[in-house]
Amino acid sequence: MDQTSDLDAAFAALSHPARRAILARLAQGEATVNELAAPFEMSLPAISKHIRVLEGANLIRRSRKAQFRPCRINPEPLAAIVQWTQEYRHIWDARFDALEAALNDMTPKGGDDDD
Repeated sequence: MDQTSDLDAAFAALSHPARRAILARLAQGEATVNELAAPFEMSLPAISKHIRVLEGANLIRRSRKAQFRPCRINPEPLAAIVQWTQEYRHIWDARFDALEAALNDMTPKGGDDDD
């Protein structure tokens, strides 16, 4: 896959809050599917589907330990996302600075006239 396809797959996988929560949990260390499913009110097959999407985007990897297949985060695609966002950071910073200036212009200046 090329970098654009990899980014598309990663952003699509990250579009769902459950998948972002799964990644957040895996950032703390590897976990089994049952451990990943514990905080959610959804079925094990539904969690497994989310895990497959994350695997398909190469955001997580699964290994085999006896009868378990623990999941762990794969940092490489996340590094590509960081790199992509850094390329646009100057644009976002400039827009936030312009927004801040506009909001400051709208704020009344001077002391308290509550007397």
